[in-house]
Amino acid sequence: MAKNEFDIIKHYFTQQQPQRDDVALAIGDDCALVDVPSNYHVAVSTDSLVAGTHFLVDADPAWIAYKALASNLSDLAAMGATPAWVSLALTLPTIDEAWLAPFCHSFFELANKYNIQLIGGDTTKGPLSITLTVQGLVPRGQALTRSGAQVGDDVYVTGNLGDSAAGLALILQSQQQHCDDNLAAILIERHFKAQPRVNVGEALRGIASAALDISDGVIADVKHIAERSQVAIDIDVEQLPLSAELLAFCGEDRQRAQQIALTSGEEYELCFTVATANRDALEKALAHTNVKYSCIGKVKAGRGLSLLQLDEPLTWQLSGWDHFVETNN
Repeated sequence: MAKNEFDIIKHYFTQQQPQRDDVALAIGDDCALVDVPSNYHVAVSTDSLVAGTHFLVDADPAWIAYKALASNLSDLAAMGATPAWVSLALTLPTIDEAWLAPFCHSFFELANKYNIQLIGGDTTKGPLSITLTVQGLVPRGQALTRSGAQVGDDVYVTGNLGDSAAGLALILQSQQQHCDDNLAAILIERHFKAQPRVNVGEALRGIASAALDISDGVIADVKHIAERSQVAIDIDVEQLPLSAELLAFCGEDRQRAQQIALTSGEEYELCFTVATANRDALEKALAHTNVKYSCIGKVKAGRGLSLLQLDEPLTWQLSGWDHFVETNN
């Protein structure tokens, strides 16, 4: 039985994975030591998940672990980076082995799937939170950024949009009366278990002009590309990819589904821009990924984001997720 911080580390986090060849020293010292190949950059991202903000305290710990790591892997995917190493800072109210066991099993199962090794971190007592720092490798000059979109580029997203927000609404029980149990289970699982698009990010190197992952809602995140690239972007709401489950959740109200798709955070799909001359290259590059992708808009001269429907401007007042704004549409 784990009795203290060091027991937790030894029992749950040490020797749970095969050692990567590029890890010289992992858990057990003050720092980890890793080897970085020549002609590669290290992509680094840090995210925190806090009980009461990103998940309910009584949520399944296996799903919490998956969500925590998947959201960070998505950041690497958005840069076209291949996952390599991760550090975990875990804050726990008490030592709860019934919680730790499924959390760690899920965490290492996903980590091993993407060949990312836990190389260090911290455990401490306090309100439940998880902070991960992930590091990945990307060839020099090939990282995807938000600043490369060009006038005339097409705007794409992977997967479907809106399921995460629908799942969250069901978790919070605000829409439970409108949803049967099977549909609710599917959408709740999609909220917690988004698929990080690592293989897509790798395939987009040299093809996409700009990219990011959708963590705050496509309507908010696309604005980051427009701002960093100093362009305008039009989104055609009729082209938004909507799942059958989202439409069922919305009672087949397509406009409501479109609005949810635009504002849904924690989707962790990729949004990226590609020159029209690269359309064939894009199709060929993504053919092996088995990931659906859809063209939802166009990069234009100017600044900002516009919503269109049948080429007519929309005036929907929508916003994405912001941790420091109490209400988000």
